[in-house]
Amino acid sequence: MSSGDVRMRGFERRTSFEEALRVALDGLPELGAETVPLDAASARVLAASLTSDVDVPSFRRSAMDGYAVRAEDTFGASLYDPVRLALVGESMPGSGQGPRVGPKQCVRIMTGAPVPDGADAVLPAEHARESGGEVLADDDVTPGKNVGAVGEDVRAGTLLLAKGRRLRPQDLGLMASVGRDAVLVVRRPRVRIVVSGNELLAPGVRPGGHSISDSNTPMLRALVERDGGEVEQALRLKDDEGAIRAALAAPGADVILTAGGTSVGREDHMPQLLRELGELTLHGVAMRPASPTGIGRIGAAKVFLLPGNPVSCLAAYDLLAGPAIRALGGLSSDLPYRRVELPLRRRIVSQVGRTDYVRVTIADDLVEPLAITGASILSSASLADGFVVVRPESEGLGEGALTNVYLFHDARSAK
Repeated sequence: MSSGDVRMRGFERRTSFEEALRVALDGLPELGAETVPLDAASARVLAASLTSDVDVPSFRRSAMDGYAVRAEDTFGASLYDPVRLALVGESMPGSGQGPRVGPKQCVRIMTGAPVPDGADAVLPAEHARESGGEVLADDDVTPGKNVGAVGEDVRAGTLLLAKGRRLRPQDLGLMASVGRDAVLVVRRPRVRIVVSGNELLAPGVRPGGHSISDSNTPMLRALVERDGGEVEQALRLKDDEGAIRAALAAPGADVILTAGGTSVGREDHMPQLLRELGELTLHGVAMRPASPTGIGRIGAAKVFLLPGNPVSCLAAYDLLAGPAIRALGGLSSDLPYRRVELPLRRRIVSQVGRTDYVRVTIADDLVEPLAITGASILSSASLADGFVVVRPESEGLGEGALTNVYLFHDARSAK
């Protein structure tokens, strides 16, 4: 499927986006599982389903501050005709459950404390007042009122969390509540970032002369981390074949992302080096931007040759590399952006046979194409509210047409 050397000649053909996505997701290596402490498990993916072997709570507990009572003793109580109950003790959180409650007796109790034997309800403090060793109840309660039952939160033997779930903060709390201090999760994909170009300065260095700052490395690092990957190395290299070859050939990565050196220029070494070191499965995709994208492998590592122009790099990552990294780490390969359907303010022109990644803004619930050309204009992606994917069977989208917008500002990290 791969083409020959396209430097200074151009592409003879481009692979369809659908086929490129299939190649991106095909033959991903199996990642093992690892056990991590609960405190380090946020956003990790469960490698096995979890069930509880305990009831939560394991005892009847009070849901209110007040008095543990026998409900039948409070029947008929009112503000004008309170019921008198003998106060025989108290129950506090973390302590014993206090004395047994007999007829016409009560126990002072705080929220979360064990309900004493004999009591079947809790009278809220605002409906009672103490006086001389007695409690005057001015309202009645029904059996079970304000009492948390054994297993009310979690029953022993029930499924807590399913395999493949990306753990949220509340999930960590749930696991802690059943006594888990560690969890088995999918190993994070190790991703190496290799950015090349003689003109590149380190991120944050003030650009000047004929040099530009490297914007792809911080962008790719953040995208990889969003998608559950772990950046193994981030290398910025000159257009030097030897240095690039060594960076690609080094072991240790599950995925290698390159940015730059993928097109048809004389110094675009990446495709030839990938062919030399492993397999260049495809080079050139029928999409705009990011048509010089390539996909292959070196050993077990999946390799994505992303264009150096920042918007092209973003588009190629979003639509091709990102799905592979997410799938490799046990997440859904679907785009991790919230999707809304809104009408177009003006038409988007496309070309049959090509997939377009179009940056858009949203105002007054109307979608406005921000830019279709300008693959090096990263500010357009930052100004955009999201993007629209125009399918290859379409010549574009007409004014007023309802279209799916993937929102940049509402990316989801959960599966």
